Amino acid sequence: MTMVRVRFAPSPTGQPHIGWARTALFNWLFARHEGGTFILRIEDTDQSRSVEGAAQVFEDAFGWLGFTYDEGPGKDGGHGPYLQSERLASHLRVLSQLLAQEQAYPCFCSAQTLDAGRAEDRRLGRPPRYPGTCRDLTAAEGRARIAAGEAHVIRLKVPTAGTMVVHDLIRGGVSFDLSLLDDFVLLKADGTPTYNFASVVDDAEMAISHVLRADEHLSNTPKQLILYQAMGKTAPIFAHVPMILAPDHSKLSKRHGATPIAEFMAQGFLPEAVVNYLMMLGWNPGGDREFLTLDEAAQLFTLDRVQKNPAVYDTQKMTWMNAHYLRALDQGELWRRCRPFLAARGLLTESADDTLVAYAKAALSLVQSRVATLAEAADAVTFFFKEPQAFDEEGVRRHFQRPGTAGRLTALAERLADTDFTAAGLEGALTALAQELGVPRAELIHPARLAVSGKTVGPGVFEMLAVLGPQRTVQRLQVAAQMAAP
Repeated sequence: MTMVRVRFAPSPTGQPHIGWARTALFNWLFARHEGGTFILRIEDTDQSRSVEGAAQVFEDAFGWLGFTYDEGPGKDGGHGPYLQSERLASHLRVLSQLLAQEQAYPCFCSAQTLDAGRAEDRRLGRPPRYPGTCRDLTAAEGRARIAAGEAHVIRLKVPTAGTMVVHDLIRGGVSFDLSLLDDFVLLKADGTPTYNFASVVDDAEMAISHVLRADEHLSNTPKQLILYQAMGKTAPIFAHVPMILAPDHSKLSKRHGATPIAEFMAQGFLPEAVVNYLMMLGWNPGGDREFLTLDEAAQLFTLDRVQKNPAVYDTQKMTWMNAHYLRALDQGELWRRCRPFLAARGLLTESADDTLVAYAKAALSLVQSRVATLAEAADAVTFFFKEPQAFDEEGVRRHFQRPGTAGRLTALAERLADTDFTAAGLEGALTALAQELGVPRAELIHPARLAVSGKTVGPGVFEMLAVLGPQRTVQRLQVAAQMAAP
């Protein structure tokens, strides 16, 4: 059997997004399931669109998501370099062979001439295609015009008739009418290779056995197969994974959610939750399992379980899955992951002492089951560190403006000042005071919650007060009493 070698080959033209991550993940899972090799190749030949530092961003995203490449930048497996811009010598060597075999030829048609031809094709209702103007130039004539400095591109001679069937592991046999293809460009006028040419040369030289990529590339496959034939190379096996659509089944865009991986990181999603969600976008492990680790998924991953239809991206489902993973973190791990978000909000510093760390951990444990992301967790515990700067408006109307609230809050502050600050002790003290005042417990609980947190909902009030401690609790009750109705 051929050793499985797959590659993920992004262009560094922007931030990695969920479509990128899902395709990379499927390649990684397939390689791990088959005991093969997963390669990262950065296709940066289009320098005009490449973003400086983007290659590092892709590598960092791998690290955050939790799966790594076996070969790639910084990990030479004998098939490097892994930046496509550094492979130009290989591209030009293959190009020279194709020219020498007269399977490729220089084209001297100007952009204006080509644009006019395409416009005429559209006017006549024909698919725009290159008419083959320079196809029959002799090799000698081509060399002479190049030597004279005439601007040109290099095109591949493509069969002008017939049918090509692409055997796709996911879609089955897909037929293409070769008469609709034209002699596509291999080398642009600026001396850089095109995507189809560079990708095929690199895949051949890296011994890629399977190409797993988004199905938007399916239309490129017949061109690439023709190029493999012209090069005398065995083509890899192709598998085109389904698109990811927005909830309304339109093309996914940023307006449908936080699609860049960097935004998931900034919003406090857990990488294991993101990976778990993405692996389910277009793949079914069998049964009704929804939660899988990377290693578990790698054991189960086969291409026959990848669906043909587009997958629908659901932000709510992903957030729900993230909440599940967040609730499963132990206190120490929750603290470790939340700490940068607390620091970003100015709630503590790197030099926080053990007492403050223990306080933060206790506060986080109270909100853990009520939040879905690390950013939400940090927001939810802000009042533990800072006095409320504003109070819920509806809560003020319902709880602070009720006659007699100021006196009840003052009495509660006095009672709690001398109370055992445990949840049980606080509950007992509040219950006793409510009985003495002849009011329902709710007339103390609700204004007390609002007074200390500024909110009308949150963790259990007695557990919350126990973590806040007597000094913060009493002080905030006294402040709220001054603004409440007498």
